[in-house]
Amino acid sequence: MVQSYELFCWPTIQGRGEFVRLALEEAGVPYVDVAREPGGMARMMAAMDGADHPSFAPPFLKAGDLLVGQTANILLFLGQRHGLAPDDEQGRLWVNQIQLTIADLVAEAHDTHHPIATSLYYEDQRPEAKRRAADFIETRIPKFFDWFEGLLGRPEPKDYLLGDQVSYADLSLFQLVEGLRYAFPKALARIDASYPLLAALHDRVAQRPRIAAYLKSERRLPFNEEGIFRHYKELDNPINPSGEQSQD
Repeated sequence: MVQSYELFCWPTIQGRGEFVRLALEEAGVPYVDVAREPGGMARMMAAMDGADHPSFAPPFLKAGDLLVGQTANILLFLGQRHGLAPDDEQGRLWVNQIQLTIADLVAEAHDTHHPIATSLYYEDQRPEAKRRAADFIETRIPKFFDWFEGLLGRPEPKDYLLGDQVSYADLSLFQLVEGLRYAFPKALARIDASYPLLAALHDRVAQRPRIAAYLKSERRLPFNEEGIFRHYKELDNPINPSGEQSQD
């Protein structure tokens, strides 16, 4: 077991690395957010370019001589090591399956503000972004939230996805809801009411001692308009009960 991890993420945004940070914080294990250290960006780029198993992009995690990339892959690794996933193979794969489903929705959230190309500025694709965001709010979020709510309610309502045991997927669901509430506050204010178990999970994770301390610390980067979850007023345009888009 390593004494400390090195986490390589972009230094000014939460990004996909935030899902990993939450797991490390909940596990209570020491880690260094490398790119936020002096000279850290150069170290991160060198690690991406020169490793035997190079990562396509951050985040990636260094554990001794082991280098692990891709958010869900990192969490699969950490979950087994630090009690954030079941010990049995079926359980580990199930939590990983949930995490990959969360990743699908995270990718769709990103594409609301960059529906054509990531190489273009948001301002270059505003009309397309408005159409993509409207569909995302009205069809995609409910489709995923229905599934998550169902998991929390079967066979009866439970505190966490696995019952009374918190997993990294619970932490990631917290981050997903938090990010969507930041990006689409009006829409989520309407949607949230239909998913009481998911909302309760969000609050329960936020109140866990280590997570609560982390959220209040300087280690928790604020949401901003450079990350995955971005708030653009013109995209947060929920459908009102008459079926028409709000104009405010």
